[in-house]
Amino acid sequence: MTDASASPAQRAFRDLLHAQRVWDIELPAFDPAAAPQTPLPLFHSWFAEAVAAGQAEPHTMTLATADAQGLPDVRTLMLHDADERGWHFATHSGSAKGRQLTGRPHGALGFYWPAQGRQVRVRGPVTACSAAESLADLHARSTGALASALVGRQSEVLGSTGELDRASDAAWQRARQEPDAQAPSWTRYVVEPREIEFFQGDARRRHIRLRYRRGAGDEGAAGAWERELLWP
Repeated sequence: MTDASASPAQRAFRDLLHAQRVWDIELPAFDPAAAPQTPLPLFHSWFAEAVAAGQAEPHTMTLATADAQGLPDVRTLMLHDADERGWHFATHSGSAKGRQLTGRPHGALGFYWPAQGRQVRVRGPVTACSAAESLADLHARSTGALASALVGRQSEVLGSTGELDRASDAAWQRARQEPDAQAPSWTRYVVEPREIEFFQGDARRRHIRLRYRRGAGDEGAAGAWERELLWP
């Protein structure tokens, strides 16, 4: 559709969209030659710097999965940990993402921290943690988070908002009365990284992209990390 044939609302949207700018701030420098040999310390460092820079909700990330037909799906959720095993999150095993991960246990994560013009991308197989870890994850969260988990039925069709209100009120009451309540389908997952990219934006579009890739070790185990730069 050309601008001439577009509706006034569409033209107004395009004008607003094209007026937006990125990185009207001083961005930090990033020397990839000084980066650590493994990606986890760099992620920890960048996360701390995002927090110090005032980045809102730096622990939120996008998770991409594929459904039974191989079609992509994506949503935003919270990071629960990042350690030597990988990047952790949690959800109900019967949710859309839980079912997709059962059928195709691979995922990709994306972090975007515009306060510093940085992105981090993580790709790899996804593994469900033990029942004990999942239960500990559930009870490490706030009362509201526990109540949300107790509601369950994530991704199912909802008949009305009134139905949600009633279920939520009951779940909140139970979460307050039973802080050790269990939600059997609540599952902690970990993305075991095979590839991680660190992207540092540059106002002149000379973006720095540093990719870590894990080679294959003995008997299919993950091997050592290799580093390489990518064209922006």
